Amino acid sequence: MKKIEAIIRKSKFTNVKKALHDVEVNFFSYWDVTGVGNEKEGHVYRGVTYSTTDIQRRYLSIVVSEPFVERTINAIIESAYTGDVGDGKIFILPVEEAYRIRTKETGKTSLN
Repeated sequence: MKKIEAIIRKSKFTNVKKALHDVEVNFFSYWDVTGVGNEKEGHVYRGVTYSTTDIQRRYLSIVVSEPFVERTINAIIESAYTGDVGDGKIFILPVEEAYRIRTKETGKTSLN
């Protein structure tokens, strides 16, 4: 099992959520977060410069079994991509065990 952590643009969340459901990843958690990225310049909108040093993003936490890792990553990349600075990051971590409290199932069966 792997834990996939993704930080994406808030504006792309609906697209990412749909893409995840399309590849049968139906359970994940998410939070609104603020981070500091590589973008150093501000954006100008109607003559006013806005700071972009503190960037609003959405953080997704997804645990999947091995067969779903690649398709989950691809779904996020394809649906979150804009080609601009700030599209986000994906991190993959090993998961030693998982438990479903209600049924006391363990391992990958607890993820279904």
